[in-house]
Amino acid sequence: MPKGTKIGHTGTLDPLASGLLVLLLGRATRLSRYVTGLDKSYVATARLGAVSDTLDADGGITLLRNAPMPDERAVSTATRRFTGEILQTPPMASAVKVGGERLYKAQRRGETVERESRPVTVHAFELLTLDPENAAATFHVSCSSGTYVRTLVSDLANSLDTGAYLTALRRTSVGHMFIENAAPPEELEPDILFKRIIQARDVVAHLPGVEVSVGERFGVCNGRRLGASGCSGSFRVEAGGELLAIYRDGDDSARAEVVLCDP
Repeated sequence: MPKGTKIGHTGTLDPLASGLLVLLLGRATRLSRYVTGLDKSYVATARLGAVSDTLDADGGITLLRNAPMPDERAVSTATRRFTGEILQTPPMASAVKVGGERLYKAQRRGETVERESRPVTVHAFELLTLDPENAAATFHVSCSSGTYVRTLVSDLANSLDTGAYLTALRRTSVGHMFIENAAPPEELEPDILFKRIIQARDVVAHLPGVEVSVGERFGVCNGRRLGASGCSGSFRVEAGGELLAIYRDGDDSARAEVVLCDP
């Protein structure tokens, strides 16, 4: 990789979390906005019958001595109540800003700040395993960007008159990109790195595409307007399989949002 190449990520993982992290290189860093908002999927492991002040194992843990241990049927039934469009309150141990300050800073001072609930979408919330002996449960979660899985699991436990906190969280997909196709960090050596890079057009494959002629390429690479495409939202502009830019329709024409090609 040439020295000075830009590298950008498309959404951080909590210190406790592992799994898929999409990195963008060079000009492709301009595509970050089209990746960060994609749906995510996770496998989450939780400890039941206890709570954490950060909702995960990195916080202060308090055991709930008299908390009941719900059975598999009760947990599975409860997950359905937290599926679909729901309101969720961001945890104090988060980077959400309230009054210009990130919540985790107030949390570290021992303060609790009033937060507004916000809508999120949980596409799937499924119990995978339940181990009553070790008070452990594993879930599959598919959700919209911005959903806090640790809050989801905590709220689920509260609805069952107990508590829970995350002990592990693994991100398994970001939109149409899956962990099965990702390279572990130890394999990202310089001599094989380029073999693992996917094309920019594949990163934004979820956007509709519009093909332009070779003659129109120069105009696109200079950010000139195009005729309205009829697409809803942002769309790819390509020529001969090359991703040139991302455009969006206006009132009577399409304007460039991101240009990746040289004139």
